[in-house]
Amino acid sequence: MQKINGKNEDLPTGRLMEYPNTYIHDQVLYPQFQYETKNFLGYYIAIEKVMSIEYERMGMFSSEALHSILQALDQINYHSLMADPSKNMTDILFAIEHYVKSKVPQDIALWHLDRSRNDVQATAQLMFARDQLLEIITDLHLLADCIHPLAIEHTYTKMPGYTHYQSAQIISVGFYFSGVLEQISQVVERLCFHWRSIDECPLGSGAMAGLELTWDRERIAKMLGFEKCCRHALKGVASKDFMLLIGSELSNASVTFSRFLTDFMNWGSSDYRFFDLPDHLSSISSAMPQKKNFTIFERIRGKFAHIPAYYMDIVMGQQRTPYTNMVETSKEGGSQFSILMTTMSTAIQLLTHVIPNMKFDVVHMNERCKTEFFGGFSLANQLTLTFNIPYREAQILAGKYITLMIEQHRIPEDIDVEYLQLLCVEAGYLVEISSIMLNQCFSTDEALLTKCSKGSTHPDEVLHLLSLQQQAHILKWKEITKLKEQSQTYVFC
Repeated sequence: MQKINGKNEDLPTGRLMEYPNTYIHDQVLYPQFQYETKNFLGYYIAIEKVMSIEYERMGMFSSEALHSILQALDQINYHSLMADPSKNMTDILFAIEHYVKSKVPQDIALWHLDRSRNDVQATAQLMFARDQLLEIITDLHLLADCIHPLAIEHTYTKMPGYTHYQSAQIISVGFYFSGVLEQISQVVERLCFHWRSIDECPLGSGAMAGLELTWDRERIAKMLGFEKCCRHALKGVASKDFMLLIGSELSNASVTFSRFLTDFMNWGSSDYRFFDLPDHLSSISSAMPQKKNFTIFERIRGKFAHIPAYYMDIVMGQQRTPYTNMVETSKEGGSQFSILMTTMSTAIQLLTHVIPNMKFDVVHMNERCKTEFFGGFSLANQLTLTFNIPYREAQILAGKYITLMIEQHRIPEDIDVEYLQLLCVEAGYLVEISSIMLNQCFSTDEALLTKCSKGSTHPDEVLHLLSLQQQAHILKWKEITKLKEQSQTYVFC
């Protein structure tokens, strides 16, 4: 090797006479080399194998040479590739090329003919994103798996429901968690749709305008686990929509999950005490010995809070860039994609670990339901249905009745038929209100059963929805398993 003033005749270019200096190597190129070695190396090896098979098919070298190339590629791992500015310009693809050439005894002068790094990098990035997306989808399915039995267990477990931070209506724990399951299933459905929308292989797009040999791009796509090839060469290397699509969907999902976590944090507070967590999932105060903190929920919500920020980083990395291959969009613009996926996965997995350990205090929640006037809605309905009182006036009468009861510090089940009847008379309605009707309106035992509309908190409706969700869950899992098999099965033949 001959080096003169930083010049190196082994450089993989004739355009530059000097290799990258130490500062650029340390600050830019080597961190990128490490990132790609960690996340993309396996995909690069698969791509190199497929392209080598295509070279042999097109008669660029012998089958013996192909065998040697494939053997050399199999020997490459995280430790065998060296980031060397003087030999490979600290570029992982040049490093792979240099390694293989040093190991293959046959003539492979035509190896890497008619190819660009642009579509190779785009393909590896997309393969990585697809597999990461499937892992997230799997995480969501496992989360649903742990929630479903909890929802069934607590279909009849009553709890206060809140709107605007005020007591609103009695619901069940199972009803709430069936809503969580509904959200998860919709997120999974959208993520699977996005997975299919990006299931097209960019390899063969070249630098931006296509290639000059007769590459069988459909065969290449199938060999790498894609359904089809990308139909447009420029789109193949320029588009980074897959990061935007995945990032936006996970960003939206993270917002919804943060709202669930806010409810859990409220329910577990000392003012609510709806559930408890075991000690191994709890923390303490260093100053207030009476406290048992559920800071694990803060951790999880905090992780979800990062997702929109990572997504916006990806957006800004692409915004106003030219529609072509750019380091700014493919490398700098995607530098947070891996951590976005990892953080989302970690947050979902933590939630999956914690939720089965939530032990709900059924007796306490039922007693809390008895302290608030949740039956106001039912009372207004019954005044209209039974006595034909216009509904808005019925709402007013129910409100006046509840106001007096609160002012007198009475509980809902301590009904006052005479006072309600007096209110109706004062409003011009001569009615005979029965204690049975008024008891039913404010009875916690009847609270879940009075709701009978589709999707309501009635236990039968909740159980029916949970059954439908479970059936769809099983079918979706079969579909995801097939997507995994397709994505992770490479056919080198």
